[in-house]
Amino acid sequence: MERVIYEKKLNIFERYLTLWVFICIGIGIFLGKFAPGIARTLEGIAIANVSIPIAICLFFMMYPIMVKIDFAEVIKAGKTPKPVLLTLFINWMIKPFTMYFIATFFLGYLFKNILPGVEILKDGNTVELYRSYISGAILLGIAPCTAMVLMWSYLAKGNSGLTLVMVAVNSLMMLFLYAPLGGFLLRINQMPIPWMTIVLSVIFYVAIPLAAGYFSRKWIIKYKGKEWFERKFLRFLTPVSIGALLVTLVLLFSFKGDVIVAQPQVIFLIAIPLFIQTCLIFALGYILARVLKLKYKDAAPAAMIGASNHFEVAIATATMLFGLSSGAALATVVGVLIEVPVMLMLVSICKNTRHFFSNK
Repeated sequence: MERVIYEKKLNIFERYLTLWVFICIGIGIFLGKFAPGIARTLEGIAIANVSIPIAICLFFMMYPIMVKIDFAEVIKAGKTPKPVLLTLFINWMIKPFTMYFIATFFLGYLFKNILPGVEILKDGNTVELYRSYISGAILLGIAPCTAMVLMWSYLAKGNSGLTLVMVAVNSLMMLFLYAPLGGFLLRINQMPIPWMTIVLSVIFYVAIPLAAGYFSRKWIIKYKGKEWFERKFLRFLTPVSIGALLVTLVLLFSFKGDVIVAQPQVIFLIAIPLFIQTCLIFALGYILARVLKLKYKDAAPAAMIGASNHFEVAIATATMLFGLSSGAALATVVGVLIEVPVMLMLVSICKNTRHFFSNK
């Protein structure tokens, strides 16, 4: 019998994540209008262009995700290589490029005249605003989900053990592929690429939380036991992660509130290519899983890990590269906004089409 290490149902933070995001938008816009100095003061507390308050929030977004990963499970990938190889193919050879082309078509061509303006980045460079939005979409596209996919897999009645293996493998791949893929696609998008900053973002927001999660997990299980770790420690961490995300969003929207008030359609326009990309990647993964004759319990998480995005890393990287007030950071937040309702829709599709797959 498989052992599930995450909650049996969405907790209140996860179930109503979209609502909390909307509330944070409201709070952020209010602060931006009536107390505009707060976020700017906090962002000004920085070392080497890294905002210390934001870095703290982002660490607490990432650590609870990484501590859930049992890398000992990676060795099981050899027993069921097809779904793992499928996710690697979709996540790193297909998804980043489809996101670039879809975002460029909609934001850089179809909606270009509706998204006018320029943006001054952290390094002083000026860029057309639509390119900044595309950059945020790119950063989402190169970050396969390694957190909420555990929940999506459970709700779709997928293979929990295999999901953990795929999460571990993709987390390791992010260490090596996120920076070069991101730099390559941002360069094509004609965005300035501070290579040191993008490498540091991977170190700060993937490598350090990953190492902290690995060693603290071993220590806690050694001294407190696995049952306490799963039932007590992980349950405590979930609201910590989402709480840190929401604080970051309040700061973000306190900077971008003027854009939202003046152009509320911006959120909707950015959401369109993100929604299309999510559905496309899910459909591609699901169809290929059928072609490969995977069992349903393996096919569902294999399709959803690519469809869902690791928005925590995307927000962290966009903030560090281009600033809290950038269009890129705003675009990554739109990814958070649509994540839960869209993925719940895909979970429902999985459950209603499971008869297309072998269940043996």
